Amino acid sequence: MPLPVVLTGRTVRLEPLAPHHAAAIAAAGAQDRTTYAFTPVPHSPETAQVYIERALAEQSAGRALPFAVVSTADGRVVGATRFLQLDYWQGPLVWPAVPGVPHGDPATAVPDAAEIGNTWLAPGAQGTGINTEAKLLMLRHAFEVWGVRRVSMRADARNLRSRAAIERLGATCDGVHRAHSRGLDGAVRSTAFYSILDEEWPAVRAVIEARLDRAPRLDRSSRIDAAASRGPLVPA
Repeated sequence: MPLPVVLTGRTVRLEPLAPHHAAAIAAAGAQDRTTYAFTPVPHSPETAQVYIERALAEQSAGRALPFAVVSTADGRVVGATRFLQLDYWQGPLVWPAVPGVPHGDPATAVPDAAEIGNTWLAPGAQGTGINTEAKLLMLRHAFEVWGVRRVSMRADARNLRSRAAIERLGATCDGVHRAHSRGLDGAVRSTAFYSILDEEWPAVRAVIEARLDRAPRLDRSSRIDAAASRGPLVPA
């Protein structure tokens, strides 16, 4: 199974999610929650602890690789993200296929396809380029270290903000699964699926890097402080 790894860029560091992140995760999630209508985000020490325990259980089972998103400007945790839906295609062909089970030694196996998801950022970190660079780090690791054939992403079809962010990365929409699952609000949701293939990665990487180079250097720590000073809202 893929081993935990630290991925570091100019504005963001992705650290393997761990129990010691609980207080910081809770603080980040307790800020203005108006952008979390479609995303489960912990907002208290208790919910953050459960959130991390469940993520680490998925990691232990070989189904996910979760990260805490850390701003390099001040070392503050500003959100979370993860690799999930790890799929392995090596070894003898069996039918029906058994997804998520590597051939050979699980300790050294790397996936042939993966999904990036369960991503959320505190409001002060949104729009700062942190999410874009975090995606670049994860995509680069998936394609250039693991050698995956495909990276997938998905969003509630109603979540136009997340869908636009995925599309700006250069991902291709594979379609919308209608009445796909139950949404965070309890309604039956449709889900928009996106993907980037290995042969598309060089062009996608160039576009993302160009966007980051053009982005103004914002005072990210001040924006995060300003958002935190407004205090948490009671979630709907």
